[in-house]
Amino acid sequence: MKVILKEDVDHLGKMGNLVDVKDGFARNFLIPNRKAVLATDRNTKELEHERKIIDVKLKKIRKEAESLGEKIQALTLHIQVQAGEGDKLFGSVTSQDIAEALEKESIAIDKKKILLEKPIKELGLFPVLIKLHADVIANIKVSVEKS
Repeated sequence: MKVILKEDVDHLGKMGNLVDVKDGFARNFLIPNRKAVLATDRNTKELEHERKIIDVKLKKIRKEAESLGEKIQALTLHIQVQAGEGDKLFGSVTSQDIAEALEKESIAIDKKKILLEKPIKELGLFPVLIKLHADVIANIKVSVEKS
């Protein structure tokens, strides 16, 4: 049975793909869970129309992410932390701290999008990557300074 996937299905395909599956799998799982529709002429035409709409939205979202990325790359975040002897930090600077510092600059970024391999535990200037979109990654400079 040929079906059109309405969302990504593991080990089967991505949204919008036309796939051939067993009848029982389509009738008992894919169609009742609204993960797919039958591949009729009408549904195929609807899919093409929806793809055009989705493409326009995705281009708009990507363009917004690119402009935000340019704005972020021009910034240098200054984070004040307490440090002891030998400039050892009390604690560390995490992605949460970076997200809060970005909010003070009126840029709202989810902390999960900040790609910080490990927390920053020393003073200095560090490059940090922020994933704004699947294809757009911005690089920001974070300056950790003694308060």
